[in-house]
Amino acid sequence: MTDLQETPATPPEPTGGDERIGYLVAGGVLLALGWGLGVALNLALHWMARSGAFTFWGVHFEGTMGAYAWAVFGLGLVSGALGLALMVLAGATPRGKFVLPGVEY
Repeated sequence: MTDLQETPATPPEPTGGDERIGYLVAGGVLLALGWGLGVALNLALHWMARSGAFTFWGVHFEGTMGAYAWAVFGLGLVSGALGLALMVLAGATPRGKFVLPGVEY
């Protein structure tokens, strides 16, 4: 008789993988979304609206930045800084072996 509470439903995953890959992917996504969309695209669209207001993907842009645009700008700065911190952390983390989950090694 086997006690089902003592046996795992799946075998344990191998340990010692390269966590830098996750840091690099997460940092790159945060940098692209934060500083790319939240800051650069936001400023570019408002700069293009200096000659006259326009609508882009259902969002109305004017030459001056409103409260929502400043909030997106601030959130973009913070998320980009967090992404940069993750990239620095990836550089400081020791390299491990590349392990795919569920693959026998």
